[in-house]
Amino acid sequence: MCGRYSLNASAEAIVEHFQLLRPVKFQSSYNIAPSQKILNIVELDDGSRKAVNLFWGLVPSWAKDSKNSSHLINARMETIREKPSFRNAFKHRRCLIPADGFYEWSRSDGKQAFHIHREDRQPFAFAGLWEQWQHNAETLYSCTIITTAANALMQPIHERMPVIIAPEHYHDWLNKAADADDAYRLLDDPAYSHTGATPVGDWVNNPRHDDERCIQALSSG
Repeated sequence: MCGRYSLNASAEAIVEHFQLLRPVKFQSSYNIAPSQKILNIVELDDGSRKAVNLFWGLVPSWAKDSKNSSHLINARMETIREKPSFRNAFKHRRCLIPADGFYEWSRSDGKQAFHIHREDRQPFAFAGLWEQWQHNAETLYSCTIITTAANALMQPIHERMPVIIAPEHYHDWLNKAADADDAYRLLDDPAYSHTGATPVGDWVNNPRHDDERCIQALSSG
């Protein structure tokens, strides 16, 4: 799964990496948690990309209320084409969720946290879905991160991991006119090259902690 991640790249780096036409506003954080508004990248009809802030925890358009949104922070790749909560969003409302690392806790004891990041610490993008929920005068825009089975890097830590979309496939993933089967195949594309897992201290365990200590490597001594 993916229930906590980091994004501390500069606004300028995000604009350059995702080829945005306009400046981007977002709250950088070492410890992003569900139920927060998080940065998303969507593609407009003219092919340009726009940065938006969406609630992390997808609320299906048909939901009676938004109270259970925190339960849908992740969408399993294996079922997004069939599950009512995600299948329409997968066809029509795909997004990219910028990050520069994510956290996972060891499945062996659930206590040791790891920060998974690119070796060069540069930003990357999770595959995501977004949705619009409306009830009377209330409108909520929300999103979820797609997960898949762990690769060799992640298997010793956890059985699941977020799907990362390679930069050369950003348009293919975001393109609303793309064939859904072609988009689905992108979720199998390995984009974890040059990625490492750093054991970190328990400071990150508390989602209210948001500083560099979250990603500080444990001392080998």
